[in-house]
Amino acid sequence: MKRMVLTCCAIWLSTVVFAAPGDSAVLSRISAHILSQGKCYEDLRTLCKQIGHRISASPEAEKAVAWGEAALRAAGCDRVWLQPVQVPKWVRGEEHLALRFSPDQPYVDVPVLSLGNSEGTNDKIKKAEIVMVESFDAYKKLNPTELEGKFIFFNYHFRHDFPQTFNAYGDAVKYRWQTPEVIGKTKIAGVIIRSVSSGADDFPHTGGTMYPDKENVFPLVAIGNKTADRLEAACRKGTTAAMLRSNCGLKGTAMSYNVIGEITGSVHPQDYMVVGGHLDSWDVGEGAHDDGAGCVQAIEVLRTFKSLAIKPKHSIRAVLFMNEENGAKGGRAYADSARVRKEHHIVALESDAGGFAPRGFELSWNAKQKQAFMAFAPLLQRYGIYDFEKEGGGVDVGFLKNNGSIIGELIPDSQRYFDVHHTDNDVFETVNHRELKMGAAAMAQFIYLADQYEILD
Repeated sequence: MKRMVLTCCAIWLSTVVFAAPGDSAVLSRISAHILSQGKCYEDLRTLCKQIGHRISASPEAEKAVAWGEAALRAAGCDRVWLQPVQVPKWVRGEEHLALRFSPDQPYVDVPVLSLGNSEGTNDKIKKAEIVMVESFDAYKKLNPTELEGKFIFFNYHFRHDFPQTFNAYGDAVKYRWQTPEVIGKTKIAGVIIRSVSSGADDFPHTGGTMYPDKENVFPLVAIGNKTADRLEAACRKGTTAAMLRSNCGLKGTAMSYNVIGEITGSVHPQDYMVVGGHLDSWDVGEGAHDDGAGCVQAIEVLRTFKSLAIKPKHSIRAVLFMNEENGAKGGRAYADSARVRKEHHIVALESDAGGFAPRGFELSWNAKQKQAFMAFAPLLQRYGIYDFEKEGGGVDVGFLKNNGSIIGELIPDSQRYFDVHHTDNDVFETVNHRELKMGAAAMAQFIYLADQYEILD
């Protein structure tokens, strides 16, 4: 056993020694080039400030498609094309929420955002008492007849005892996504949720939801943490009420596009490696971290390979997916097309966790593939890339897993992400240019190693 361990260690060390001299220099060139000459930060400025937020099927999303196509051509891709995607058209319209914190006080206007794909009040005013519930389990213990005609306030706090904020998000997001399923057939006035947010502020956070029972459709809205704190305190003291008027709703579907750029491989052109982000955003803020950052980082990867004359063995694609936020139609369409065309995708890497400093990658690789890549991991540590322990992958590239591809996602430092996620505060000014560029460099470095040594093939 000891001899086997020593043999494995010797192989691992020899691989690092063999790879380090030349590859360390290439990784350094990639990092230095992006940090000093990379254009992803200015690309993001253009996307955010000249187009802004871009929900699927909106005029802004259409402009973003044209922007993405032009950006990929300017990056020097060998091929650029648009892939048609039929997407849902959800329109927010006007919305207004007022709360009465006690029977002897007037209604007070508060910040509010309807949840994506939800239906509003059809411009009518809904006024009703509020029932506060701390969890789904607590809700299921209540008498449904006593809830009819009332607003349900799901007051579930984003847990700050989790060191990793994505774990806290995964714990709390069900109150945004699954609430209609839990409500079932109970006829209520609507749902108010405490935003799925780590922020100590009053920015409401939107995000997707769905109605499993189309015969019981009701408004769903989110309020910021400060308002939620105030409403929680008032509910514990006595009777509270809400007055809601909104116009949101689904308005059919529309044609949109994934935007795809490719550098053709020199040895295995029929095998693909993908980097990507989603081009759509929610209709608030500017979609800077979610996910303009991922799109411009993906473009930067291809631009860097071209600028540094790095000839990949495999074909490398940057895919700007459409409709991740309220349908994931773009990811499905890309995977379906790849399956029909029998395209072999080795690895698909997504950036959709914000433009913060990179820390590592989560991947769906097997033990053999992970062991092979980890021989090169020390080369990335000087760039702050050390975390390879998580398994998983992004939403859009996730559909390629059924095609046999390794899927993955860049892991940035997430401590501030859920302060701005899905809010009016997700704007260009909240993105740091060095952190954004470091993330692009990490993706380019990962793809370079995977491509040159064919360690994930």
